[in-house]
Amino acid sequence: MFGRAPRRSNNSKYYEVLGVSKTASQDELKKAYRKSAIKNHPDKGGDPEKFKELSQAYEVLSDPEKRDIYDQYGEDALKEGMGGGSDFHNPFDIFEQFFGGGAFGGKQQMFPGSSSRVRRQKRGEDVVHTLKVSLEDAYTGSTKKLSLSRNILCPKCKGKGSKSGAPGTCYSCHGVGVKNIMRQIGLGMIQHMQTVCPECKGSGEIISDRDKCTNCRASKVVQEKKVLEVHIEKGMQHGHKIVLEGEADQAPDTVTGDIVFILQVKEHPRFKRKYDDLFIEHTISLTEALCGFQFILTHLDSRQLLIKSNRGEIIKPGQHKAINDEGMPHHGRPFMKGRLFVEFNVEFPESGALSRDQRGALEKILPPKPGKQLSDMDLDQCEETIMHDVNIEEEMRRKQYQRQQEAYDEDEEAAAPRVQCAQQ
Repeated sequence: MFGRAPRRSNNSKYYEVLGVSKTASQDELKKAYRKSAIKNHPDKGGDPEKFKELSQAYEVLSDPEKRDIYDQYGEDALKEGMGGGSDFHNPFDIFEQFFGGGAFGGKQQMFPGSSSRVRRQKRGEDVVHTLKVSLEDAYTGSTKKLSLSRNILCPKCKGKGSKSGAPGTCYSCHGVGVKNIMRQIGLGMIQHMQTVCPECKGSGEIISDRDKCTNCRASKVVQEKKVLEVHIEKGMQHGHKIVLEGEADQAPDTVTGDIVFILQVKEHPRFKRKYDDLFIEHTISLTEALCGFQFILTHLDSRQLLIKSNRGEIIKPGQHKAINDEGMPHHGRPFMKGRLFVEFNVEFPESGALSRDQRGALEKILPPKPGKQLSDMDLDQCEETIMHDVNIEEEMRRKQYQRQQEAYDEDEEAAAPRVQCAQQ
């Protein structure tokens, strides 16, 4: 596999890096790597070079075949067997595989003094907008065109920020993005703190003025105006989310987030929606309620519906009628629709609008009055009353306020101090 037998060299370095013996089991290797990797992780203020050595040692010793070669011939044998170069994995990849990924938030990491930068991509934030639509849009479906501004990677430098495409490692933080500082907070007391590097603002890299991209001036992104088409499907509800994947702001080494539109269906002056059903109110006269009616209703898709009563049918105030398949389309199944409910209000004549002769004619036509007729003797034994018009909702509000005021007054009286007479 490796051609000629390589010469023997030091084969104890990796064990010393992990702090275990050569006879350590896989479980002992794992425990040692876990403890040291967390302690030396750059996000926790550790030494990146030490972290790199730990990951390299664990990668070799956790592989039985590589460990056997290392135990016999040392580190040089591994390099010769891999073509004379270094084919070790990204130490952060090994850390993520071991701990399940994203242990310290997915921030960009870099090794000091190294020309190659090691990055782990994070996901950009989603951008949320509200989109007001009419009930007609939700009924028929529609497409809205919206013009939005967003950040995109600079097309000239491809998001590198520099002309050469190779920004240098920050000299202040050595590419880590954070700096360890100490400050004295008392006599003999020193506080260790981590802060974002002020030179590179946490990016770990710095671009010289001479090498800055002339288009984005090293910001790596530029603004772009884009027209987006948002498709409102038939039957979508209030609060429905429409997701346009990958249309949010772009950033280097970041998976672009989504633009999310949340539908706000505006109230309609006539139709009310409840799930997949529609409701309307319609007022008819007393004559129509008794003798029949018909009227034309303009639907949400501009169709004209003829609505009429059945022969000989009498409509009562507050009565509901349903028309099948004229409600809202079911979202995802637009050929299926809910029902359209019509609530009837019956408009009665004003007081005094009917003459005595008209009332007499109606009494002959309409069914007789229920109950027995009152005699003059019955009327003489009764006290006559007078009824007044009243707004019952306003009356209930007034009563409630009055009860609250009385309860407040009682509490005030209970809390007042009592004066006792002085003894003589």
